[in-house]
Amino acid sequence: MKKLFLTLGILIVFVFQNQLYAQKFDHLDQAPIDIAYLRKNNSSKPMVKVVYGRPIKIDDTVFGSQVPYGEIWRTGSNEATEIKFYKDMKFGNKLVKAGTYILHTIPGEKEWTIILNSNTDTWGSFFYDASKDVVRIKVPIKQAKELDVFSIAFRKNFNNTYMVLAWDSTQIDIPLATQGDILAEL
Repeated sequence: MKKLFLTLGILIVFVFQNQLYAQKFDHLDQAPIDIAYLRKNNSSKPMVKVVYGRPIKIDDTVFGSQVPYGEIWRTGSNEATEIKFYKDMKFGNKLVKAGTYILHTIPGEKEWTIILNSNTDTWGSFFYDASKDVVRIKVPIKQAKELDVFSIAFRKNFNNTYMVLAWDSTQIDIPLATQGDILAEL
């Protein structure tokens, strides 16, 4: 009888050992993290990297509802959106030194305020500190093809480069240029 209980005990431990040591994962995040790179070509090193959360459209209209107008927004979901410049860049009409920044925005009906802030490694916009702003620019909105998931990409148009923020039927084109691009224009 003892042998039977010992065998059953060993069998139970063997069957359930994976559950004893298994990692328990929470549900999958509904707004996964994505990365966008700006490169001169596919084999070159990046000039800009953006790491951001991709929220999904919940309401009929995103801006003015799901994301309120006139309030600071993390420009994505979860962690604050992080942008790394590998070299000095012209961001809008401002020169920004190479480094890592947080991208915040203040959406408006006709234009957005785009903010680069030096307070990195923060959750969303909860710890936004305006005294750490490096750059603030205004960019007009454009009507765009509807997207259900917030997206960031880079687009080249002739000699111009843009970081594009798009969601719902709203698109924001932020002009970018490297020091080499600026000198080539002279």
